[in-house]
Amino acid sequence: MKLDVYFTPLGIAPGDLAGRPVIVIDVLRSTTTVLTALAHGAKAVIPAATAEEAVRLASNLEKDGVVLAGERKSVKIDGFALGNSPREMTPEAVAGKTLVLATTNGTPALLAAQGGDPVLLGAPANFKALAARARALLVERGDLAVVCAGRDRQFAVEDAYTAGRLIKAVRRGLARLALNDAATAALALTAAFTGWPDALDRSEAARQLAEAGLAEDVRFAARADRFSLVPAYADRRVT
Repeated sequence: MKLDVYFTPLGIAPGDLAGRPVIVIDVLRSTTTVLTALAHGAKAVIPAATAEEAVRLASNLEKDGVVLAGERKSVKIDGFALGNSPREMTPEAVAGKTLVLATTNGTPALLAAQGGDPVLLGAPANFKALAARARALLVERGDLAVVCAGRDRQFAVEDAYTAGRLIKAVRRGLARLALNDAATAALALTAAFTGWPDALDRSEAARQLAEAGLAEDVRFAARADRFSLVPAYADRRVT
C-alpha cells in the first residue's frame, strides 16, 4: 500500500494521478466552501481556473440556476454574486443552484487532480466521513494521493496539517503503508499543533483573511465534522 502527499499541485504532471484515488484539500477556504454549499442544497459546483473562465462557463448554463462565486487575494471578485466564504453559502443563496467557482488556490488544485478516480474533497468540516471513505479506498485499491492546494503556489500549513491528520486516521491497523517524503513530513507536523484551531490560527492564510475582515471564516473552517458528505469531482463538476 502507498500514500502520497503533494503539498501543492505544481509538481503534478498530466497523467500523474490518472486512475488513482485522490483527496483534494484547501481548508482556507475552497473545499470548506464547496462542502458548505453542497450541504446547504447546491446542485453542483463547477471549478474555474480564472474569473474569465467562470463567466464563460456560467454563460452556458440556465441564467436563473447559476451563481458566480469566487475571490482573488481573499476578496470577492467584482460582479460576482458570492465570494469564497463558507459563511456566504446559505440555503437562501445556493439551494437548487449550480455554483461556478473561481479561487486563487483551491480550484487550480481540483483542476490538477482531473483524471483521479475518484477525486474527493476534504477539510476539517467533513473529516470523519472523509477519513472513513479514504481508508476504504486505500484498503480496496492499495493507493491514495492527497493534493494540498497550498497558498500562492507555496506550502500551506493548514492543508499539510489536515493531510497529516488524515494519514493518522487511515493508517490505523494497516501493517504496511509506504509514505512519500511529503506524507512523512505531514504526519510529523501533526505533533506541532494542538488541533485545527491552533494550526489554522497560526497560518499565513489566517493572517491574510483577518486583514481582509474575514477572520470568522477561519473559525468556521476549524470546526470539525460539521457535515457528513464527501463530495466527488468528475466531469468538471463537484457533486
